Amino acid sequence: MERAGLAAAHIARSLCADRGRAVLVIAGPGNNGGDALVVARHLKEWWFKVEVVFTGEPAKLPADARAAHDAWRDADGITLTQMPANPGCDLIVDGLFGIGLRRDLTAEHAATVAAINRLSCRVLALDVPSGLDSDTGAVRGCAVRAHTTATFIGLKAGLLTLEGPDYCGEIHLCTLGLAPPASPYKSRVIGADILNALLPVRRLNSHKGDYGSVGILGGAAGMAGAALLAGRAALQLGVGRVYLGLLHDTKLGYDPVQPELMLRPAHQILGLEHLNAFAIGPGLGQTPDAFKLVMDALQTGRPLVIDADALNLLAQDGSLQQAAASRSAPTLLTPHPAEAARLLGSDTAAVQSDRIGAAITISQRYKSFVVLKGAGSVCTNANGAWYINTSGNPGMASAGMGDVLTGIITALLAQGVDPLKALLGGVHLHGAAGDALAGAVGKIGMTASECITAARRLLNHL
Repeated sequence: MERAGLAAAHIARSLCADRGRAVLVIAGPGNNGGDALVVARHLKEWWFKVEVVFTGEPAKLPADARAAHDAWRDADGITLTQMPANPGCDLIVDGLFGIGLRRDLTAEHAATVAAINRLSCRVLALDVPSGLDSDTGAVRGCAVRAHTTATFIGLKAGLLTLEGPDYCGEIHLCTLGLAPPASPYKSRVIGADILNALLPVRRLNSHKGDYGSVGILGGAAGMAGAALLAGRAALQLGVGRVYLGLLHDTKLGYDPVQPELMLRPAHQILGLEHLNAFAIGPGLGQTPDAFKLVMDALQTGRPLVIDADALNLLAQDGSLQQAAASRSAPTLLTPHPAEAARLLGSDTAAVQSDRIGAAITISQRYKSFVVLKGAGSVCTNANGAWYINTSGNPGMASAGMGDVLTGIITALLAQGVDPLKALLGGVHLHGAAGDALAGAVGKIGMTASECITAARRLLNHL
């Protein structure tokens, strides 16, 4: 607790630089409140004007937090029992509740959170913003909107997925010189390091056959654009040849934007023996012809990415589910929360309430690698390992982005990248391309087509 409080106090001091020296510390009834009291004591020692709002009872505090409370009292610290009407502070330190919160905030504590959120000054949250579930990222009734979060020992999943990124602000990891506790599953963040040497350096003496061939199946009537986006993404991410199998009869003999794509009737694609990886689903529809195509794709002995309507068909039919679970070749599923709910026979709210658990269950049920898309996309495998992505932004909430992700992942598979690394690398590259676009042109009006070009540029640069 002393280490945590000192580490957070240093962050608080940096946040106050050139902004004033008045700090209001909110200390809750548990160990998070103890951390906050240590912060308050150090800031007072550094000649900050500090007031503490303490919402607990000293006699009921855990031992370490009780010691922190006594030390604050012995330092002649100012302690209030409720939020002042006009605090006039430059920084608020939120130590109301930490990682142990498993219920919605009571009316009294909710009122404190609402009062914090009404103020215009900066907010530093300790470990997690109060009201945020540290495991799932769900908001427990209401939560503090922090500008900065100082989290201790190890990162918490709830900071990185669902509502967490909207509430935690900039994250500072304070390890306190300790190793994080053992997790029941292998768990990691997906950072930029996944992109290092994602693809090998190309030999001078090479040809298009050395870089794989992809088949993408989809593009029912009125939805050819989804398949075209996936195909363009695969081609621009390095695949030697891309075959686009359109489900409906079309007069579109070639793609005028990307004429290198080879367009065929969908049923012809699965018979091409030289293809290294397939994707099915972008713009597929849910007709009987689409169902047969999914079943045939599941019979192939090559890596398969399943997206969009192919996921919806899979969710509806037991024979498709059995075929998917019995595949020997790698299967990668890319659902958004509503598609994940269908795969689980559940609802979107249940999926979002435990994104990690939902993704792991899908992986195990369908013997597959999974990315559950959304803020802080969750990637899993059937062995129970899980990973949370750290790239991407809300500008990517636009049509076709999922089709581009499918094309990127399939391109990496076709070029021989290990399935798990292809999933993790593809998801992070996709988000990083969106971040590069946001920096260049902004988040409003970002398009999936632009994301393809940005991903190619980024991968080549790396």
